[in-house]
Amino acid sequence: MRDDNTIICRCSDVSLADVRNLIAEGYTSLDEIKRITRIGMGPCQGKTCGLLVLREISLATGKSMSELKNHTNRPVAVGVKLGLIAKSQEGEDTKEESHEK
Repeated sequence: MRDDNTIICRCSDVSLADVRNLIAEGYTSLDEIKRITRIGMGPCQGKTCGLLVLREISLATGKSMSELKNHTNRPVAVGVKLGLIAKSQEGEDTKEESHEK
């Protein structure tokens, strides 16, 4: 990509210039860049921007993309039953624990 104004992460509105500047400052892992910019923390969870950032790191460091570590995903800790969500929308009693199996 040549245009530094290109938006790499639409969820967090991060441009290619932002990513390239961070890499130039010495941040050469996706997790570091994620912590600073919130890349990969939006609704897409990095499915759109993750590989683009890894490619930029690869180009800047000379490492192959297979050598680079993808960012850490943290799944939801406790599931919520869809029935409970529906009941709460209807105003019904939702005292049942959401994490029962």
